[in-house]
Amino acid sequence: MNQFKKFTSMILACSILTISLPMQTAHAGMIETDTILAQQESALLRLKVNRFLDRDEVAAEMQKLGVDTASAKLRVDAMSDNELQQIAGKLDQMPAGGESILGVVFAVFIILLITDILGFTKVFPFTRSIR
Repeated sequence: MNQFKKFTSMILACSILTISLPMQTAHAGMIETDTILAQQESALLRLKVNRFLDRDEVAAEMQKLGVDTASAKLRVDAMSDNELQQIAGKLDQMPAGGESILGVVFAVFIILLITDILGFTKVFPFTRSIR
């Protein structure tokens, strides 16, 4: 019985010592919506530029100039948000990277149609607003 008490007291002492040791605690904080949106926008811009670099004609032109596609992607990953916005804006204006005029017209039509249905505008006579 004496051995059992000794063994039990050793386990209890080790347990209490382990519990009383200082432990790291996690501190949760609020993340602002603007921070999350900025991170997502930056990720989307990087994806857009990387997709442009993945195109066959762009890769061929870069190889003619002596630039490796992998090193160009590493440089894109190292760019600041302002630099990414400038490049992505230029890609939209370029004929090889921009949307066709038909796509832009279709997007404008859909936006006007939705705002017409929601009752914000009255452009099309064939829609009924839900307001």
